[in-house]
Amino acid sequence: MSIHIVALGNEGDTFHQDNRPSGLIRTYLGRSPLVSGDESSLLLNAASTVARPVFTEYQASAFGNVKLVVHDCPVWDIFDSDWYTSRNLIGGADIIVIKYNVNDKFSFHEVKDNYIPVIKRASNSVPVIIAAVGTRQNEELPCTCPLCTSDRGSCVSTTEGIQLAKELGATYLELHSLDDFYIGKYFGGVLEYFMIQALNQKTSERMRKRKMTNSFHGIRPPQLEQPEKMPVLKAEASHYHADLNNLLICCQCVDVVFYHPEVTGVVEAHKIVLCAVSHVFMLLFNVKSPTDIQDSSIIRTTQDLFAINRDAVFPGASQESSSNPPLRVIVKDALFCSCLSDILRFIYSGAFQWEQLEGDIGRKLKDSGDVANVIEKVKCILKTPGKINCLRNCKTYQARKPLWFYNTSLKFFLNKPMLADVVFEIQGTTVPAHRAILVARCEVMAAMFNGNYMEAKSVLIPVYGVSKETFLSFLEYLYTDSCCPAGIFQAMCLLICAEMYQVSRLQHICELFIITQLQSMPSRELASMNLDIVDLLKKAKYHHSDCLSTWLLHFIATNYLIFSQKPEFQDLSVEERSFVEKHRWPSNVYLKQLAEYRKYIHSRKCRCSVM
Repeated sequence: MSIHIVALGNEGDTFHQDNRPSGLIRTYLGRSPLVSGDESSLLLNAASTVARPVFTEYQASAFGNVKLVVHDCPVWDIFDSDWYTSRNLIGGADIIVIKYNVNDKFSFHEVKDNYIPVIKRASNSVPVIIAAVGTRQNEELPCTCPLCTSDRGSCVSTTEGIQLAKELGATYLELHSLDDFYIGKYFGGVLEYFMIQALNQKTSERMRKRKMTNSFHGIRPPQLEQPEKMPVLKAEASHYHADLNNLLICCQCVDVVFYHPEVTGVVEAHKIVLCAVSHVFMLLFNVKSPTDIQDSSIIRTTQDLFAINRDAVFPGASQESSSNPPLRVIVKDALFCSCLSDILRFIYSGAFQWEQLEGDIGRKLKDSGDVANVIEKVKCILKTPGKINCLRNCKTYQARKPLWFYNTSLKFFLNKPMLADVVFEIQGTTVPAHRAILVARCEVMAAMFNGNYMEAKSVLIPVYGVSKETFLSFLEYLYTDSCCPAGIFQAMCLLICAEMYQVSRLQHICELFIITQLQSMPSRELASMNLDIVDLLKKAKYHHSDCLSTWLLHFIATNYLIFSQKPEFQDLSVEERSFVEKHRWPSNVYLKQLAEYRKYIHSRKCRCSVM
């Protein structure tokens, strides 16, 4: 490997001829520790004068075994006389060095005006070093007269040298003398940096050419294509608050009625929803006792606002059942009762849309004092026991999560007998529940409890085909809008239960859980696990989980080498087997190419090109 350097320009001083024994290039070659070669091998004047009279040629070894070839042209007139040779040398150069003496402005202008444009056109992205040699002898300002030529004898300023370097995109150096510091460390350091860059570039090109050459000889290693992209499962948006709002609007499963003797009309609601967000209603409906709450402000708010009417007949309310009429509650504050429908809508929405509540109450009451009084009562109802009222600033609380996500939520009543009005019998055990939540969250149960079915009038309802743990997880989703299966098997059981009761969003959650669990398993765990992936696929198809079944087929095809060794792989149908074989990864073609390549590598004809 060799490096070609072209040096142009004369660093000699026309004003002070000191018969310098050698120039910049030869001084560097003679002094640099990285360059080896004696005087006789450095200079090849005899051969170069005949073959290339334009340049003086130097040859040496750099970095141990790298051939260094330098062509030096100190006379610009000779450079211009044989442009064909000059152009070829510049075009093949790895590094170009332009040198001039700072006290010879005539030659500087000759280089700048005549030859720099030629060098720009001839060199392509070749690093250029501009070396300004010597110490300035005359620093006075030149004459500015346009007809005066006295500035020809003045020195070349640093600004002019830097400007020339900018035009070429070159590295500018000032060498005040040709001693060891300026030649060996300063100029030599920059030149050797570009030499290393040139070596790296040539090495990269050589490796690329070698790879291209090797590709035409012997058998190339097969390229493993990427597996097909897995189907994307789109999650279904939550409609939790919308379900509870519909429950309030439709007035289904009402078990409590609010009224005021002086206000026309009644407001129907559901104990379970009210108790989920307020300890005041828990105390009112005997879910908790004053001893459990231990907060005098909540006890006082309950006594000041509400009272239970124990009369046998109340004509204003809709009767869900003659045997189980709704509880009648007297609202002691007439203004609060007139706004109770808006307050309940606010509570059923999650109890966090305060600005909307203030606007609704303001349109009814008009008086700002009355509005503030009602809002303050709502804050007292939603107060957490034992804490200072954290709802003082409604606008700040507006950005927070709904109260359904706090401890006083519907999860508190999951599998608890408190306020329960229906009991499920599963595997010899009972699970209490609340019709209002079931009707709001599940259309199948809404039809079951409101239609002409046995379950509409029965309190004890048997459940078949589902384990107690799975049904409790199903109820947990209905109550809290979330679930966390213990594993893939339980998630599939919950998916089957969700399909039975037509709860599509829960199906999607289970599908996503199964997919996430399988994707996170390393290949070794997939090979050793006891889970029957084909059985999982057949259950997904049977229960109309199209997204999961499609994903599982792609998953089996992507991990073909693992699942094809399992006995359950034979249980795939003809259609499923055809799909897996078509989309398998790695493909049959790749495996055949890999076998041929391995055979070629282990044959005697193969020789390693690196070692």
